Amino acid sequence: MDAPRFSVSDFIAVTNQTLEYAYPTVEVEGEVASFKVNQGKFVFFDLKDAGGSVGCFMMLFQLRVPIEDGMKVVVTAAPKLTQWGKFSLTVRAIRPSGEGSLKKSFELLKAKLDAEGLFALERKRPLPSIPRHIAIISSPQAAGYADFIKILNDRWGGMRVDVAAVQVQGADAPDQMIRALNYFSTQEQLPEVIVIIRGGGSADDLSAFNDEQLVRTIAASRVPTLTGIGHEVDLSLSDLAADVYSATPSNAAQIIVPDRRDSIRRVRMQVQSLVPRLLSIVDQTRQGLEGRINSSVTTTERKIDTERERLRQTRRLLAEFDPQRVLERGYALLRGTVVVGQTIEIETLRAIIKAKVENYDER
Repeated sequence: MDAPRFSVSDFIAVTNQTLEYAYPTVEVEGEVASFKVNQGKFVFFDLKDAGGSVGCFMMLFQLRVPIEDGMKVVVTAAPKLTQWGKFSLTVRAIRPSGEGSLKKSFELLKAKLDAEGLFALERKRPLPSIPRHIAIISSPQAAGYADFIKILNDRWGGMRVDVAAVQVQGADAPDQMIRALNYFSTQEQLPEVIVIIRGGGSADDLSAFNDEQLVRTIAASRVPTLTGIGHEVDLSLSDLAADVYSATPSNAAQIIVPDRRDSIRRVRMQVQSLVPRLLSIVDQTRQGLEGRINSSVTTTERKIDTERERLRQTRRLLAEFDPQRVLERGYALLRGTVVVGQTIEIETLRAIIKAKVENYDER
């Protein structure tokens, strides 16, 4: 049987077609070597283990976590034969593998973003005390989500809750959470707080929350953010970028709303402590009013007595000037004009006399 004959270009095309059919996407784990970035946009490195090495290529914008030589990573890639006959992996995503590499990548990215001020305390915004509208980014099938909702309803309830169902683990998780954040941040009616929650897991399970683009999106959110990721010992870069972070999803629910039972108990205690104070204030006010009223009554009575005395004196004075009293004392009242030849009238106590003026002396 004759072997098939190809041109070089056709052989490369057929080989790539075969690879694409057999292995459209593969995950390969190995150690990074010869890492470099060309022209500020192309990334080249080798992926090796004790038995071999394979070249890798990717675009810089696809590199969502920092890597360096010696780190162990898992790449999601498509195998390809280049036109120069060199086999390589065209990388679509990369993530650190193993505790040491995860920690190294975490520290590199943390230092980079911290230097940019993404974690600065002065950027943090307070959460509303009792929000009426919250948005949740999580997987509704996750135990952490169920715990959050249960505690939220037990503690307060009655608020509007919008949920974006996303993956919280794996290569697609960061982009899904980024889209959810952008969606909530562009609504006409913004939620008062966005909560990102996920239950516990291994460092690899939680690595999606150390994605650089996700961390930057959280830091740039128009809406205050709260994270509840993993267990108490877990700390992600998403936590550091959020306005407030909590130890667990359950703790996030405790932070976002108060316990209505505690609130009712506290209000009752405040009311009970206020009642004696209010009664004391009312009693003091009543005593003050009574004192002012008594003082006003006394002052008014004194004024009335003074006016009464003044009235009696006025009456006595008027009585002294009463013409009848003058007549009783032996005096007479003269009416008319004192002119020689004119008739005048003289009134005494017992008679009215008419007389003609014949003469008078002026004083």
